[in-house]
Amino acid sequence: MAQDGTAQDDTAQDDTAHETPRADFTSPEMGALAHLYRGEVYRSTIWRTRLDTTTNWAVVTLGVALSITFSSREASPVPLVLVGVLILLFLVLEARRYRYFNVWRARSRWMERHFYAPMLHDGDLHLERNWQEVLARDYIRPRYHITMLTAVGRRIRRNYIWILMIQTAAYAGKVVVHPVAISNWQELWSRMSIGPVDGRLVLAAGLAYVGLWIGVALWTALADTRRHAGKTAADSMG
Repeated sequence: MAQDGTAQDDTAQDDTAHETPRADFTSPEMGALAHLYRGEVYRSTIWRTRLDTTTNWAVVTLGVALSITFSSREASPVPLVLVGVLILLFLVLEARRYRYFNVWRARSRWMERHFYAPMLHDGDLHLERNWQEVLARDYIRPRYHITMLTAVGRRIRRNYIWILMIQTAAYAGKVVVHPVAISNWQELWSRMSIGPVDGRLVLAAGLAYVGLWIGVALWTALADTRRHAGKTAADSMG
């Protein structure tokens, strides 16, 4: 029984070690933190708007490619292939912007969780250890909180997967049923051919293109899940 009591005391000490009380800030410090929070929210809002801009560019270019491809019976499906290059460019630009946005968003969310939430909560909250130091280090040595690949995967899952689905479905519809349905495999390869490039090679490249997008989205989703499951104070932001 004594051993059980000692184990319970050790467990209680461990729980207490993971609980960080809210720091007592002076009035000027609380005012400065409030202004800092407002600034971080403003910057995250600005960069969130920039994310919408690149998504709009991708949607518009895909719409132009669709209009050209289905404008006449003789129109080629090549514009739907070439627009994939532009969409990939917009995806990379948006992922780069997302890494900036994620910095401001993470900082503001950090202050909401560890400064404002304990202030509003009636009871004690279990917080990250030394949350002020984590935030201070992020200001002293600014850094991206996620990799470029993670940012690409997140943007694919949020927006670009739907753009990819529309592009793929439109291309398949063009080569299979427009202006008339194909009657044999040879006609399919003929429609998919681009100049001297055989239709089979075009199909293989298209499958690799789609597979790469889906693979990055799934891999980064699993990586995010593992990262958040084993989150520590050093990597909690982002």
